[in-house]
Amino acid sequence: MTSMSSSLFSLYSIGQIRTGFKSPEDCPRNSRFNEKESLIELDVAYEKALKGLSAASHLVVLYWLDQANRSVLQSRPPHADKSYGVFAIRSPHRPNPIAISSVKILGIEGNLIRVSGLDCTDGTPLLDLKPYVPQIDCIEEAKLDLDWSEQHIAGA
Repeated sequence: MTSMSSSLFSLYSIGQIRTGFKSPEDCPRNSRFNEKESLIELDVAYEKALKGLSAASHLVVLYWLDQANRSVLQSRPPHADKSYGVFAIRSPHRPNPIAISSVKILGIEGNLIRVSGLDCTDGTPLLDLKPYVPQIDCIEEAKLDLDWSEQHIAGA
């Protein structure tokens, strides 16, 4: 899909994510409640960029859902009775399938980061890493008032 305001950007993988999930169907629906350990393999060329990260307990991971359908504009969440636009939900299928998860850091060894809380397939391309900063990233008054959101978030 293109429009007059579309721009082309260059993104490249800075590593890959090892989860053990072989297909999208194997992945948990919500990364927040997945305690299974995963491994982020940062390309060795970026290892120096990890300096200071050991001060963080959690990490924000941005990754590319390379198996997603990029033509989807509306989808029905599993616990909803109607469809919503993909910008109102967390569907992996969207024009730019960039995913974001906040994960717990279990350990850092060289260019490898052991974490819990990812929901992607094994080998997913890694786009970026940022420390989770509670004073910035946690918005206490934030809300989502869609009819399905409480059940979906809780994994019901």
